[in-house]
Amino acid sequence: MHDYLMSVVLGIVEGLTEFLPVSSTAHLRIAEFLLNISLQSGFWKMYTIVIQIGAIATLPIYFREHIKQLLATFPRGERGDRTIVTHPLSLVMIAFVITALPSYLLTKVIGKNLESLYVMGTALVVGGVVMWLVDRMNSKSEAAGKIAGANSRIHTWRMDNMSLGQAMWIGACQILSGVFPGTSRSMSTITAGQIAGMSRAAALEFSFFLSMPTMAMAVAYSLYKSLRGKDENPIGVSQIDAHQWIVLLIGLAVSFVVAYGAVAWFMGWVRKRGFAPFAVYRIILGAVVLYYASRVVM
Repeated sequence: MHDYLMSVVLGIVEGLTEFLPVSSTAHLRIAEFLLNISLQSGFWKMYTIVIQIGAIATLPIYFREHIKQLLATFPRGERGDRTIVTHPLSLVMIAFVITALPSYLLTKVIGKNLESLYVMGTALVVGGVVMWLVDRMNSKSEAAGKIAGANSRIHTWRMDNMSLGQAMWIGACQILSGVFPGTSRSMSTITAGQIAGMSRAAALEFSFFLSMPTMAMAVAYSLYKSLRGKDENPIGVSQIDAHQWIVLLIGLAVSFVVAYGAVAWFMGWVRKRGFAPFAVYRIILGAVVLYYASRVVM
């Protein structure tokens, strides 16, 4: 397959799966196998970092109005009942710090698990089952809406109304997505939010906001290691030729456009239908990955 076409395909895979609760890491590994390339080689490893930048860039643009509103009301909040610690923007950063520190300390474990199809397949299946069970428990409350009152499992219908405890819990749960590839950052944060009493929409929106600093820092760190020769397969900017720059730009543009569409579609879907289809997809995909892993070992 020509590099330009391969870049389009990988950009689509990244854009579609980065923010859906199905694990972009697992899908890129599957694409790596199907396209018969090594995404761990110097240039292609940098490529997978660059296309994530395209996906990240969609979030501040899509949520620009909400971001403006949060900045304008900092630190007292929309209703004047928030503090510098409990404002939604502060909660995002608190959850990020809770995720980032342990994830950094567990870098070697994460790297080892990235190479294991068994870990990835198991994480897909287990995550799918947990997501389905949690979403099903909340489905009646979601259907009834805010009128469910005291009997509702949900007590936080908007991200702006979430608590410090919810943010800390979600940040802690997001560590799982780093340690066990295939878990999915989106799945872990959405499900953690629902367990903590947040609606689907509130949990999803906080997941997107938390993705901004988390992904930006992870991508910046990975890019730094690659460019400064601290990675296993480093590549400097001077080593990238004109053809490779075009490949990078194609992947960046495609992942941005596709990710923006995926975010917009996902927000609308979740408000009406929930996460069950994604849970089923995860279980099926995980079973396929585990089957393939067993065949490779044999």
